[in-house]
Amino acid sequence: MTLVINPTYQHLLPWVESLPTTFSSSGRIIYDERNQIRVFEQQGLTVCVKRFHPPIFANRIVYTFFRDSKAKRSYENGLYMLAHGVGTPEPVAYIEEYHCGLICYSYLVTLQSKLTRLNREFTLSYTSELEDTIRPLAQFTAHMHNEGILHLDFSPGNILWDTVNGKYQFELLDLNRMRIAQPVTLREGAKSLRRICARTSFFITFADEYARARHMDKEECLQWILYYRDRFWHKGKKAHYQYD
Repeated sequence: MTLVINPTYQHLLPWVESLPTTFSSSGRIIYDERNQIRVFEQQGLTVCVKRFHPPIFANRIVYTFFRDSKAKRSYENGLYMLAHGVGTPEPVAYIEEYHCGLICYSYLVTLQSKLTRLNREFTLSYTSELEDTIRPLAQFTAHMHNEGILHLDFSPGNILWDTVNGKYQFELLDLNRMRIAQPVTLREGAKSLRRICARTSFFITFADEYARARHMDKEECLQWILYYRDRFWHKGKKAHYQYD
């Protein structure tokens, strides 16, 4: 077993070490599909643990010898993001379990976010309150891209937000699919938004603020955002989706 813990949370080490044994019988389940997420209360902290399902056999070889596990990537990407002023739940630790020399389950441990709302609200309604979040979200996204961080699954279910002391705050989830420490071009940034299913008016406002924050041309920015959005939502089963 491999275990790495954030020095700030060294006092949680005995509990973290027990997770491979106790995870399935403790905590509160908040997500349960191929991967499972449970929330725990530990020493005054609310802690979130995501257990990644064992990869298929071929990928077990890849993740054991050639590529970092999803838990390790998520942990390290989270630390990198926080160091560059991009919001995400604070990483506490990660664990990798092995069976017959190959990776099996892996675990990501983070603090539970205090933000309570998901960006997918834009797919359900479009109130004036939601409209007020567009420019702050664009500023957050532009800052992330200016810092050389590109989230490769920038979807509504992975963007947490809320107002804290009268200001909008955002945090990103599911950090195992990211590219970091490389410049993000206008087209790459625009393409990363394709999974956000919102009205064109949303993207007009978003592009204006995003381009301003990145010192780019707003018309070109909007052009590429809508181009990649249309390509994504017009594929296969997504063709019926109406975003305007």
